[in-house]
Amino acid sequence: QVQLVESGGGLVQAGGSLRLSCAASGRAFIRNAMGWFRQAPGKEREFVIAITWSDGRTYYADSVKGRFTISSDNAKSTVYLQMNSLKPEDTAIYYCAAFTRPEYYRGSRSAEQYDYWGQGTQVSVSS
Repeated sequence: QVQLVESGGGLVQAGGSLRLSCAASGRAFIRNAMGWFRQAPGKEREFVIAITWSDGRTYYADSVKGRFTISSDNAKSTVYLQMNSLKPEDTAIYYCAAFTRPEYYRGSRSAEQYDYWGQGTQVSVSS
């Protein structure tokens, strides 16, 4: 079993920054890509950003381009989500997820294609 544990959420004013972490542990798994999704109250879970373990290719939702960045530390099996210029509409529970399918990763936006999920961390942005 693979465990994903997020940390770093909190409350911040608009224009502020937060850094989320997602640490992966457990049995060996196909290290293809890691993604971040978010879900706001009353809305569906949506793709935010992702990165491949092997070559660091990154994929962004249009809503976060220029504000959010993702990075990874392979030795620590950890990915980081740096969120800058936060807006109230970024308020949501943020989940990290592991894409472990043995295929070329193309930045899947579909939550159903990710096999393991963290418990989520709340990000709240006040106006």
